[in-house]
Amino acid sequence: MRNFAYTKPMPDSLRQFKAEIFQALAHPTRIAILEQLKDGELTAGSFVERLGLEQANLSQHLAVMRARQIVVTRKVGNQVFYSVRDPLMLEILALMRRYFHKQVADSMATMEQLEKAERRRP
Repeated sequence: MRNFAYTKPMPDSLRQFKAEIFQALAHPTRIAILEQLKDGELTAGSFVERLGLEQANLSQHLAVMRARQIVVTRKVGNQVFYSVRDPLMLEILALMRRYFHKQVADSMATMEQLEKAERRRP
């Protein structure tokens, strides 16, 4: 018989919070924006240059992330600087990168096993 540690059920409010954060991150452009912020704050113009985005499109993505408090702003004169609200968000992206690499490695290993099995067949 296995020993399983008892864990309290996750409250619905926490599940809802997680779902909303994942929804806010559920677009490649928003991930790219966050990755650009790993070294510090940037202006909207910097994102347009670095990612080749239209200003209107960028504004929509930034609005989604601001609404979920993933990014925060700081205004200096007529320029708005964006930064990641909490470095934990960048850690989440780093974990996802590790998970991706693991999935790719696992897939490659499976493909190699299938190729070896295929070569052994007469």
